[in-house]
Amino acid sequence: MIIIMEPHVTQESPEFHSLLKYLERFPHLHIKVIENKGVTRTLLEVHLIGEDYMVSQEDIESLPGVEKAIKVTAKYRLIGRHGVLTDLGFTYKDLKFSQDSFHIFAGLCAVDTYENAEAIFKALKENGVCCARMGAYKPRTSPYDFQGLGKECLPWLFDLAGKYGIKVIVMEVLSPHHIDEIREALDLTGHPCGVILQIGTRNAQNFELLKAVGRQLDFPVLYKRGYGLSLEESLNAAEYIASEGNTNIIFCLRGVRTHLGDPHRNLVDFSHVPVVKRLTRLPVCIDPSHPIGSRVKAPDGIRDIYHITAQGVIAGANAILVEFHPCPEKALCDGPQALPLEELPLYLEYVYKVRETYLELKKLVKDKGV
Repeated sequence: MIIIMEPHVTQESPEFHSLLKYLERFPHLHIKVIENKGVTRTLLEVHLIGEDYMVSQEDIESLPGVEKAIKVTAKYRLIGRHGVLTDLGFTYKDLKFSQDSFHIFAGLCAVDTYENAEAIFKALKENGVCCARMGAYKPRTSPYDFQGLGKECLPWLFDLAGKYGIKVIVMEVLSPHHIDEIREALDLTGHPCGVILQIGTRNAQNFELLKAVGRQLDFPVLYKRGYGLSLEESLNAAEYIASEGNTNIIFCLRGVRTHLGDPHRNLVDFSHVPVVKRLTRLPVCIDPSHPIGSRVKAPDGIRDIYHITAQGVIAGANAILVEFHPCPEKALCDGPQALPLEELPLYLEYVYKVRETYLELKKLVKDKGV
């Protein structure tokens, strides 16, 4: 059961202590108190973990200061919507991330040179984009492939981000000590930008890493669905992050591994955008670069990456994680799927038009009362 307190109730309020006193009659239950600071309100939630069938929902809701009590059936209790909970969202570096917001994280799969990183940031600034993707740590299938520049690039990368007004960089971490390296580099450079920690698909069930990013509260987390996991398994993995205290999570769909997706690299799973938004309170991101794996064009002249981006955006995606490179042919990581940097203005115009269409269709359905 999740008990939602009224907006004015805090952990110091007499109503909150009255509730705890009432719950003392159920000593077998573990009580977890969560304070979610959302975009529109701070929500105080009291989670009853264990066999709560003997706790009367009606009695709980009659207590002073209680807004509602919700019976939980899904295992992902913290990130779940449970049919009635509203989207909370979060604010980071003055940017709102919620199921109504929209952001584009464009950039390098793996940072390879200073010059290429600067070219990306410069192009983003010129096109009014303040978010980027930049990989310093890159897991590869072969141990002999380029693994990223690691912590050595972080100081100058963050300095460049500040120079070009980039507010937030999405950056994958492979180990808990990478979080410390990012924090140290930000301290060294005076925090010119923010970082969202990415959990890549290869670490989707690395539970110790999930718990580590959940324990720290400095950085939000972008969790990528495991390419071989069911949606249920991935949602429960994201719950590992929330269970440690960090609920500032973005859930990212990036395609699933199956030969049924050939000739694409993975089978696109962007039809799950509305599913994740219905099941959870998390913003949903799409990564169109990885499931396609190339820059091929359809007979209409539009690249497949553009087409599937549109599929995700028209389904209500709240963010896009997409790869660009100044010279994809020379990229040290995933060059075949990176879009040429000169296409950034076209891609953005294409995406914004699709987003406008989604908002128009959303309003149409609402106005018709469907």
